[in-house]
Parts: sequence; structure tokens; C-alpha cells
Amino acid sequence: MIRRFLPIILIFNLLFSISVAGTIRVVNRIDNSMDDIRTLDRLRGTYVSTRDVSRILAKRNPFVNEERGKMVLYLGDHRIKISGNSSFLLVDEEVFQMPMYAIRSGNDIFLPAESFFEIIKRTALPGIKYDPRRMVLDIDIKSFTITSLKISQKANGTIIRIQTRNLFPEGNISSFFHENGWFYITVAGGLADTTELRRSDTRGVIKSVVADQLGGTSQLAFQMRTKVESHELYQSKDPSEIIVSLRTSIDNNRERINKVKDRWKLNTVVLDAGHGGKDPGTTGRQGTKEKDIALDIVKRVGLLLEKNTKLKVIYTREEDIWVPLWKRTKIANESNGKLFISVHLNSNPNKTAYGFETYLLRPGKTEDAIEVASRENEVVKLEDRTNNKYKDISGESLIMATMAQSVFMKESEELAAMVQEEMAKKIKSKNRGVKQAGFHVLVGASMPNVLIEAGYLSNRNEEKNLRNPKYRQKIADSIYKAIVKFRYSREQYLAES
Repeated sequence: MIRRFLPIILIFNLLFSISVAGTIRVVNRIDNSMDDIRTLDRLRGTYVSTRDVSRILAKRNPFVNEERGKMVLYLGDHRIKISGNSSFLLVDEEVFQMPMYAIRSGNDIFLPAESFFEIIKRTALPGIKYDPRRMVLDIDIKSFTITSLKISQKANGTIIRIQTRNLFPEGNISSFFHENGWFYITVAGGLADTTELRRSDTRGVIKSVVADQLGGTSQLAFQMRTKVESHELYQSKDPSEIIVSLRTSIDNNRERINKVKDRWKLNTVVLDAGHGGKDPGTTGRQGTKEKDIALDIVKRVGLLLEKNTKLKVIYTREEDIWVPLWKRTKIANESNGKLFISVHLNSNPNKTAYGFETYLLRPGKTEDAIEVASRENEVVKLEDRTNNKYKDISGESLIMATMAQSVFMKESEELAAMVQEEMAKKIKSKNRGVKQAGFHVLVGASMPNVLIEAGYLSNRNEEKNLRNPKYRQKIADSIYKAIVKFRYSREQYLAES
């Protein structure tokens, strides 16, 4: 009987016996040190010592319960529970299953290396990389490119600042809202410190944060407390960070809107003629100055409004004088303006460029938009900067400005579209559409606001047209009709609210 079962016993011992295979070399690229993790060899792969993993990765000994055959490994803020003769791991409160059982050996537990390191990489230490062929474990925590995030609550939404160590190509960053109530940001080529990101404080519309590393892609998921109307995403260079603004739906403020409905009635329009005085703006080949054309158009619009409506018209300037940009929006706010329209003329090194376009205050999405904003903002160099009235019109400061005006953003978009539509009816030029860029003159205007580039003085033919009073009257007529149409739309909305 003993002889009958002897071959089976021998086969069992061959299949499941434990033998020392050697070590896995650990290369720590943080301090350029090297170490070794003891291994066991089984027919189904290499197993690593929990004690050695804890000593090298956690710089401490694991908690051991020899009686129950259990160990607890601490990696950062993560607690990993390991049981001998079990294929299950418990990382914090999440259960993971390995394809093979853990093995008890003496006062240690050995784990299947490839699956164990993959679980650790996904949950606790994204900065590790295991090569089973070379038997090398790389530790490179410095390679984290997404390190932390901060969430702040503002009056009309929430700001998320995601700190990064490098700039990502624009096409590598994507974001979307899911119908399940989560907002996702995906960064291709990013390596996230998921431990740090997951413990971020939440506030505002954000209920919770989940961070995952999916191969070479980082994904941040934000659970929303309430509906978000729209969002803006911008990558800042200094400091290096991804900034996201989440604007709450205007419906969430319905009760507040109803209380101040009368204050929303469009009764005052603020007209701003760009440049002026010592600031001529752009100049055409025939010597046509932007400041003069803009002022003439603005006066024509004002005359139409005063003649045909009961709207009060406020001018930031009515003559050839220089008015600082900050003072223009100050005038608008102090006069209880309900609409702010700034009129300018465009310029481009490409002398064939022509047409009209309307801008909103948002981060510029195209090189042309950024160039236009940069040119129009140049005037701040003429101003006394000792009071530091301006911040860098980019990155966080610009998003903060758009957040402050978020309640008017939808209306600003509607007004811009109406301006383009009306001008396209009367002006025989190229409709360049509604665009977005960061203009100092729009920052601080607590009302719907747009900036109109009525044509290109750098284009010979368009300059000729702009010098013609009849052509300028057509532009003024178009702006006037857009204002009237917008006013009617506003009144309808308030009546239905």
C-alpha cells in the first residue's frame, strides 16, 4: 500500500517543494542605491519575500501574526493584509486576487512576484516597475508627473488645481462628464501619485476624488455633489499645473435670481471705444488710427440707442482721451451697467487677413486669439503699475476672472453670436465667428460683455472701407440691432422666470 502511493508523494514534492531561486535586484533611482529581495522558485513562477519587500519599500518591518499566518505590510498610507496559503490580498478596504497562493515559509510569507508587484503599482506605488525577465524591480518615485491637487470653492463654482512636474501636449489631456455623476480627467503619458491625490481635501461641488494609474495613462475621477453647467481646462506653465473650473448651473441659483430679477433688467448699456489719447491702437497703411475709428463707431451705436430706445448709454470715453483699462470696467460697474461692449480694430502681419470677429473673456484657444489679446493688452505698459491693478492675464488669474463672471457667460455668448449674425447681414466681409481670449478690458465687468474686432486696418481694402462713414454706419447698425435683440431675449427670459 505504501509502495502504491510513493510515486504520487514524490510527484507532489516535486511540484510543490520550495527551493531558493536567488534574488530580485532592486534599483532605487531616488538615491541611486541597490538592494536584493529574496525569492522562492515554484514551477508557476517566482515568489518574493514579504519581509524584504517591507524592508526595502516601506523602510520598516511588517506586522506579523505567526499564529494566524498573517502579515500586514505598510506602504505610505496604504495597509496591505497578506495571508499565507491564500490568493487574496486586502489593500486598505479593497480585495485583490492573485493567480497563485501566497506561501508560508518559516516566519515569512512569499508572494507571486509579477501579480503582487502589479497590484502594488496600481494601488500604492505607481513609481515601481518590475521586469520578470531581468528579475529587476525599479523604484523611481521621482518620475511622478502628477503629484497633488487642491480644490477651492468660489462664488459660482469650484476650482481644481492639479500640480504637475512637466507640461503635457494639449492632445494628451481630456475631460468629460459621465451620466453617473462623475467628472473625469485623463492625462496620457502621466504618472500619478495616486496615494497623495486620493487623500485630497474635497469641497464645493466635489464630493470625492479617485485617482488611478492605467498603464501609461493617469485618470482622476471627481464625484459631483450637484449639476455642473460647464467647465474650463487650462494648463499653466509657472507653476506647472492643470487648472479646471467647474461652473455650477444657473438653475442652482434660480431662487436667488428671482429675488433680484429687477436688477437684471437691461436698462443701461456701457460702450467702450478702444484705446484713445496717447494710445492710438493699431494704425493702417494710410495712417488710419484704431482709436478714431472705434470712437466713431461707438458714438454711432450710442446715438441709435438714445434715439430709438429708452436705454441709458454710458461711454467710457467720448473724445480722444486715454482711459486706463481698469477704469473702463470700473466706470461700467459704478454706473450699474447691464451690458458692456468694447469696440476695436484688428491687425495682423498677414496683410491678406480680413473680416470681423467677437471675443469672450476666456483662455485663448488659438494662436490668433492669443495674439489679438496680447496686442490689445499692450496698453497696460502705458499705465502706472505701482498699484499693481493687473495680474497676469493667463492661467489661474484668467480662469478666476471667468469664474467671477460665470453667471453672465451664457448671455455673453448669446450676445456675441447676435453681433456676428447682424454684422454678417450688412457687412460684406469675412465672418470670423465668436472666439475667446483674455482681455484686460473685460476683466472685472460684472455684466454680460464682449469685445468686437470690427475689421483689419492691416488689410488695404478693409482699411479703405473702414475710412468710409457709410461702412462704419453699417457696423454701428449691426451692433445696435444685436443689442436690441439681446434686450428682447433678456426680457423674455425674465418674464418666464
